[in-house]
Amino acid sequence: MLHLDFQQLNWELQLNLDLILEENLKLAKKIDTENLVPLINSIQHSERIFLIAAGRSGFALRGAAMRLMHLGLTVYFVGDTTTPAIKKGDLLIVGSGSGTTASMVRAAEKALSVGAKVIAITTAPESDLAKLAFHTVIIPAAGKQESGSSKSKQYAGSLFEQFLFLLMDVVFQSLWKIDGTPAEVLWERHANLE
Repeated sequence: MLHLDFQQLNWELQLNLDLILEENLKLAKKIDTENLVPLINSIQHSERIFLIAAGRSGFALRGAAMRLMHLGLTVYFVGDTTTPAIKKGDLLIVGSGSGTTASMVRAAEKALSVGAKVIAITTAPESDLAKLAFHTVIIPAAGKQESGSSKSKQYAGSLFEQFLFLLMDVVFQSLWKIDGTPAEVLWERHANLE
């Protein structure tokens, strides 16, 4: 393992911070925000919202589930032991950079089979997941095998995972503004058994 002195390490840390922020900002300018409108409308008009993603994308969507709960919506993260069966009138939001993760595709198929709506968030518009979805939000980030590509210098799907978190915060912020509920009311729903 390469060892750097303090000054070299500090310089490297700043370079990496700049790289990550610049890549996310560059990606933000490529996002078609109009493409988020069906996602926001679907969240507003669904009885219950289910979110699913694997790995680091899962962490991003868990954060989104928390914020949607703060808005007073009925939200579940798939895989938690208290997540009920999905049914007609519900919405499943699936995050998968590749759009081919087998468990994500199966979840979308199951949701469709009971009459729920599926929205995919992916880098791959022609993927199996995107083909199943009622609506697809494309994040034009690098795929897992595109490390060091022109899309991202970061490892694996890091840019997709980071931007998924940011994108869902944009969705939350927009829903909150539309809803108009004061922050104090949302705070009453914040976890208090921490």
